[in-house]
Amino acid sequence: MLTQEDRVKKAHIMMMKHPETAFYSGVMMMGETSVIDDNSVTAYTDGVNKRYGRHFLETICTEQAEVNGLVLHENLHIALRQMIHNRDLFLENRKLANMAADFVVNDIITNLKDKALAKLPEGGCYDPKYHNMNMREVYRLLKEEGGGGGEGNEPSEGGNGSGGGEYQFDEHDFNGQAEDGELSQEKAKEIDAAIDRALREGALLAGRLGIDLPRAITEILDPVVDWRRELADFVTASCRGNDEYTWRKFNRRQIANDIYLPTVEDETIGEVIVGIDTSGSIGEEELNEFASELVSIAEAVQPERIRVLWWDTKVHGEQIFEPADFQAIASLLKPQGGGGTRVSCVAEYINKKQLKADCVLVFTDGYVENSPTWSITSPTLWLVTLAKDWVPPAGKKVMFN
Repeated sequence: MLTQEDRVKKAHIMMMKHPETAFYSGVMMMGETSVIDDNSVTAYTDGVNKRYGRHFLETICTEQAEVNGLVLHENLHIALRQMIHNRDLFLENRKLANMAADFVVNDIITNLKDKALAKLPEGGCYDPKYHNMNMREVYRLLKEEGGGGGEGNEPSEGGNGSGGGEYQFDEHDFNGQAEDGELSQEKAKEIDAAIDRALREGALLAGRLGIDLPRAITEILDPVVDWRRELADFVTASCRGNDEYTWRKFNRRQIANDIYLPTVEDETIGEVIVGIDTSGSIGEEELNEFASELVSIAEAVQPERIRVLWWDTKVHGEQIFEPADFQAIASLLKPQGGGGTRVSCVAEYINKKQLKADCVLVFTDGYVENSPTWSITSPTLWLVTLAKDWVPPAGKKVMFN
């Protein structure tokens, strides 16, 4: 008879060879995989490593397809980076976040075309109404349905929350890779980058095999958006609404008809505020590329001034550039700071100084504090270098690549 270690190893081999799950091969090879003698453990992941309870495998996962489903379940938590990108949800309501995470990965497992490959063990948390949703969408719906009081929420009628038994949680430890009690931003970035590389390698294989990936996966593998075009369009759009009619010049097209109408006078955009994250992840190369594009846009729309704010956990200083300085912006920038990351300080600074900007650009890696506040009215564009799944508190986000 196969040992439980053999069954887990067999699950890896089967799924790494199967067209529908070969995409996750790189993630399956990450970290350590082990079977532990703890009767209270079903399965566990810290975002990199995987643990499977021997008793759970022996008593619940009686079929190999159920072992496959359990192994795929844990690796999907990692592939979707649920512990790294949704820390705020786990801190707000851990049980609800656990359920939301499980609904998403179990939807992917349940909708595999090859039903014999993997199946949910008894107690799997599944409801078809959450099909093709991401974790934040499911969490919000669970909360709206009454699960926000700390006790979580059971699947709705018609869903399969247990397969006949009580819903069983696996453990999702969002600080499991922490060295001193809490996962550092640098460590989170390192894990995020490693998973991204593993997924993109798997995506190449999936493409060759003609595999349709689930929405939850394709969302984190979106094609790169042309950030230059997005930046130019955003700043240009901020000029609209500044047009005024003037009687100093008549509309030439109507003069021939003996009709005298005012013409539209295009006024230049006012102040543009640029908040640049100096927490350490944005290097000189990225900064120069961004500054170069900013110069081109400034020359095109001619803002009255560009105010650059240097920030990490607070705004350390500002530089103001007038039109005469625009061409030399890249060489004149003098970064300040270099500590942690708290983007709320930018909005607080703008409000405290009563700055009036036609638009605000924020250049950041996206690894900021949980639930940042952004209480300003100026249109905001976020240029994010790393955190693909991060959702800004207001405005529009574009990935800087």
